[in-house]
Amino acid sequence: MQRRAMLAGVALLGLAACGTGRPARPLVGEDGLPLPTLYRITPEMEAEIGYRMAESVNTLRQAGGAGPVTLDPQLTAAAATHSRDMAVQNRPWHFGSDGSSAVDRLNRVGYRGRLVGEVISETYETELQTLAAWMQDPRTRQVILDPTASRLGLAWFQEQSGKIWWTMVLAA
Repeated sequence: MQRRAMLAGVALLGLAACGTGRPARPLVGEDGLPLPTLYRITPEMEAEIGYRMAESVNTLRQAGGAGPVTLDPQLTAAAATHSRDMAVQNRPWHFGSDGSSAVDRLNRVGYRGRLVGEVISETYETELQTLAAWMQDPRTRQVILDPTASRLGLAWFQEQSGKIWWTMVLAA
């Protein structure tokens, strides 16, 4: 028994010696909220994000009684243009730097269906955290769960700092 205690003590001393001598970074900030972590979108993740978001949106829509939406490349192209443009303007809003609206952006990519809505975000959060935030806001929740939507476009632009400009377009 003493031998086990001695071995455990030696192991703990060995682990303590591995420390850097600097205090560990606190897990919460001065405001008591968790410190943000940088979510970096890698090239390997890019192909998965749209499908993961569409699957999550469809789960929410099914629970709300709405039919599924499918990813649409034209809507995704319009969303990508707007995400980059919001970053250039450094503000999250629904108008392009040229005064364009979401309908204008859909027309430019050749989409002939009807716009249901556009939801946007400026954040450091993952796509699923962003979706959760959108679902907490009654206006964006209404767009996401609109039963007339059948198509979805999702895009983002990530700055070097890690900030992500998300755009999701829903259309019929």
